[in-house]
Amino acid sequence: MVTVRQHRWPDGVRCPECDSAMVIRNGHDEGQPHRQRYLCKACHGRFDDLSGTVLAGHHQPLRVWVLCLYLMGLNLSNRQIAQELDLGTSDVQAMTEQLRQGLVARTPAAKLEGAVEIDEVYVVAGHKGQPTEVAKRVRIPTKTAGDSDASQPPVPRQTSRAFR
Repeated sequence: MVTVRQHRWPDGVRCPECDSAMVIRNGHDEGQPHRQRYLCKACHGRFDDLSGTVLAGHHQPLRVWVLCLYLMGLNLSNRQIAQELDLGTSDVQAMTEQLRQGLVARTPAAKLEGAVEIDEVYVVAGHKGQPTEVAKRVRIPTKTAGDSDASQPPVPRQTSRAFR
């Protein structure tokens, strides 16, 4: 947790509500004693090392969150992650959603430059756990470019020629 503190507050602990540096230590979390609690003297707010992050408000230790993120990087399903971490699938579902939202929120918006091409892409969203339905489908001959399929809505895709 010391590493988290140093990375989050390199110039000293600051209140996530009012950004004041007038902060004092105020005990530790009962369930996770390594998590330091703080009290802001300016706004009288209480917070801990993880307040204001995607990890805030959850009972799982930081170690479990890091392992979950690692397993997500290995492209494991939520069910497989739950088995590896010995957690319920609903807990892992909530954790992976939180982590993905945090990653998306911190990803900078892409800026396309130069000539930009837009073309449609058809994406099969899946068959909701029924892979046998995929095998039963009869393949229809491939359509020519520009033909649309009413059962599959097109997904616009943009690509910059000056790819950076």
